Amino acid sequence: MDRPKSQANLCILHCFPHPLNLYVFQEFHFLQTDIPYSKKSLLKRLYTWQKDHVSASQGAGNDWYYTYKAIYVSNVVLNNLDTYAIPGAENVRGQALAMRAIRYLDAAQVWCPAYSSDTASTDLGLPLRLDPDMNIPSQRSTVKQTYDQILKDLQEAVDLLPVKQVAASRPSKITALAYLARTYLFIGDYQKSLTYALQALSYQNTLVDFNTLNVTESYPIKDMNSEVLLRTTMRISAPVRFAAAKVTDTLYHSYHANDLRKSAYFRVNANGDISFKGNYTGGSSGKMTSVAVDELYLIAAESYAQTNDITNAMMLLNNLLMKRWKTGTYIPFIAGSKQEALAIIKKERCKELLFRGIRWADLKRYNRDGANITLTRTVKGQTYSLPPNDPRYAIAIPEDIISLSGMPQNPR
Repeated sequence: MDRPKSQANLCILHCFPHPLNLYVFQEFHFLQTDIPYSKKSLLKRLYTWQKDHVSASQGAGNDWYYTYKAIYVSNVVLNNLDTYAIPGAENVRGQALAMRAIRYLDAAQVWCPAYSSDTASTDLGLPLRLDPDMNIPSQRSTVKQTYDQILKDLQEAVDLLPVKQVAASRPSKITALAYLARTYLFIGDYQKSLTYALQALSYQNTLVDFNTLNVTESYPIKDMNSEVLLRTTMRISAPVRFAAAKVTDTLYHSYHANDLRKSAYFRVNANGDISFKGNYTGGSSGKMTSVAVDELYLIAAESYAQTNDITNAMMLLNNLLMKRWKTGTYIPFIAGSKQEALAIIKKERCKELLFRGIRWADLKRYNRDGANITLTRTVKGQTYSLPPNDPRYAIAIPEDIISLSGMPQNPR
């Protein structure tokens, strides 16, 4: 009975939503409609980058709760495998390790500062719960310890998982390699991010040709398409649901008329408002968060550029974009320097990976590296700003968690 229990727990793990609903605020206007007042204030505080009280209590359910619930399930699976010495369970162990790492990586983008080699050993990281025993007190690790654990889990998972699973609802070797690439990109180790991105692409590199899509459909990008490596979706807060949020004109008009993403990703409503419809889930049910093949192309392109291989950087970027533009209209990008290549790649990364839950992490690492990006928003005539490298880029941990655990809150 114990082995099916472990497998059942793992299946439940894949159903838990990712803690990334705040990331998609980077592309949406916020409209205060149809949001319960009890939650509206918290969401508005999050949207305007307030220093505290930006999450519902644990009892009401919040991103911290869902994150650590999923991590707990991973830990139960791993503990059962060890306790009962279940043979032939390498695939299950690999999936549990990969999912735990994925959740910790997502969480680090929300509640930790950007990884910096100068300060990672002292910056506050996450409480690393590696045992299902709930009686063990939670203590915050450092950012370096957090990322070391993520990398350890993913590297172990690579050796345990099959190249492909029976379905993209389960993490595979390709998934683990892709997340290693994403993790090293966030860290700023571009040689390793390149190595793992290319390894993942050696197994799966097929891109969806947007010329084959019916871009007039409500949701033209199909679920479980050839680019999906792991089907995971984020929690959707009320402000970023279809009826309550609109895409900015500036973002929409940044796409060329021959760029099919303009029609595949966006819907222009009768009143002129613009909605996002480019979900990789094939419908309105969720927004995908996992690394997909298109992101691997962009990780590899950026990593090539960062390591001064401009030729291969632009080749990979152009290979991706040729599948996004109308046939015969795409003119390949050419870059004369590392800086020019990176500027092009980062712009296209923003335009390609909308609502995947990674823009917040990108802003943090760009500012860490000197991009000097200041965010501003105006709500009811009042302007709010978030300077580069501000402590608020590490979102406040829910206050009830701090009270219950005694852990230190993020610096404000």
